[in-house]
Amino acid sequence: MIVEFHDHVAGARAARGTAVVIDVFRACATAAFAVQCGAARVYPVAQIETAFELRAREPGAVLIGERHARRLPGFDAGNSPSEVLALAIGGRTVIHTTHAGTQGLLATERADETLTGSFVNISAVARYLRRRGVERVSLVRMGHEARERCIEDDLYADALHALLTGREARLDRVRETLRTAPAASKFFDPVCDWAPLTDFDYCTDVDRFDFVLRLERPVDAPARLVRVSAPAGE
Repeated sequence: MIVEFHDHVAGARAARGTAVVIDVFRACATAAFAVQCGAARVYPVAQIETAFELRAREPGAVLIGERHARRLPGFDAGNSPSEVLALAIGGRTVIHTTHAGTQGLLATERADETLTGSFVNISAVARYLRRRGVERVSLVRMGHEARERCIEDDLYADALHALLTGREARLDRVRETLRTAPAASKFFDPVCDWAPLTDFDYCTDVDRFDFVLRLERPVDAPARLVRVSAPAGE
């Protein structure tokens, strides 16, 4: 297996083979929680205008998303697992747009396959890739606002690389390591009510879920994330 590292939207465009788009705080975890809460479908979109257009076609849909980490005006929730859990989204469509994660997902048009990258299901992703015998994996670190590297996405990429190559990943230290990451400071600041402390706990809850989120691109419908059961543990 060839494992390559890429960064930001340009890296997503360069991804080949199976792309794993990494956004630890918080897009990929938020999407996973939405799926676990029973969302009928999750549409990742790049533009705010696109999100509103999709909801106009489906008035019962839920809008979640952010710019500069803050909830967007007119949206039902921010890019927050905690806020998603507080909504009744079972059976409803979720439309999700973020500064980095959803941009990267949609930019992987030249990859054979695209998965989300979050600590909440990292072992499931590793098993999925190994069992499928994927020859080439592109790890796309979206970073802070898709413009600079960040500790949390680097840590995920290194950990998944270790799992794929039979090395120790030290997943037991993820929460401790990320507690002092610059991007985590907002979760511990009471002034930042748009970044609840529980979001830090949810995003660092390693292997909470045992499924993979794969991006599908139907010809006649928006791109959507689909839940795929991970192979049994080894």
